[in-house]
Amino acid sequence: MNEESREIAVFSGSAHPELAEEICEHLGVPLRPVEIERFANDCLGVQLQANCRERDVFIIQPLVRPVQEHLVELLLMLDAARGASASRITAVMPHYSYARSDKKDAPRISIGGRLVADLLVAAGANRVLAMTLHSPQVHGFFSVPVDHLHALQELAKHFRQYDLSRTTVVSPDLGNAKEASHFARLLGVQVAAGAKERFPDDRVQITSVIGEITGRDVIVLDDEIAKGSTVLELLDRLAELKPRSIRVACTHGLFASKAIERIGDRPEVLEIVCTNTVPVPEEERTEKLKILSIAPAMAEAIRRIHNGESVSALF
Repeated sequence: MNEESREIAVFSGSAHPELAEEICEHLGVPLRPVEIERFANDCLGVQLQANCRERDVFIIQPLVRPVQEHLVELLLMLDAARGASASRITAVMPHYSYARSDKKDAPRISIGGRLVADLLVAAGANRVLAMTLHSPQVHGFFSVPVDHLHALQELAKHFRQYDLSRTTVVSPDLGNAKEASHFARLLGVQVAAGAKERFPDDRVQITSVIGEITGRDVIVLDDEIAKGSTVLELLDRLAELKPRSIRVACTHGLFASKAIERIGDRPEVLEIVCTNTVPVPEEERTEKLKILSIAPAMAEAIRRIHNGESVSALF
């Protein structure tokens, strides 16, 4: 970092301090301390324990379980930085979980992605740095600038170690097909997509896979894996088409309800690859799981934002 970097102040909530530490190592700046306490009435209190006056403040906090606790922490940290006269405040959210609430597809439901975006701006965020939002329209929910990164370069670098001459990237549904197409272009391989239907009880059904699968090495690509029901359903369809091998990749490895175990137990799955946008507890990891770091990319984006350089040039 150059001399201007002394004006940078990076803080982290309690959601993923290991990632924040790694980002700061790449930036060459210290991670500033934060005191978070819970009062007797169950309210949270936050104090940023470093000078913010006229500083370029970055607050790192993915919205992961418990999401509501971590969201309130982030709101309080943003408010604290604003009250401490920070010159600019950037909310760094490697995972914005409310992005999944992005449309009104049933009567009388809230669009949480838009509401939480408004809350972040009301709390003091001047801009947002996010990674792999669930859908493109979420970018437009924010009334402040958003720098939207993706992890496809990191994932592509990992998969280039394999022979890709007979490889097909498969999106579980048409909604993620554009990202899968981009990933396939990075690798110089074919692309395919599942035809998915989701039912009111959260069941998913994939009726067919559009593309060439038989005898090929498949990389299943999704933006996030939570319970893994979509991936497991896709694996059933793929098995009928007899691919040569299967690997599973995603940006956000949430892995709820023993998803790693259930996907990894499939003998045809050679590997599960995700990034460290969200923490994966040590006790949940398996031999098939490979976690890639997005800290260098996030650090470079923060450096460019701070120095007024293009972030889109990263891609």
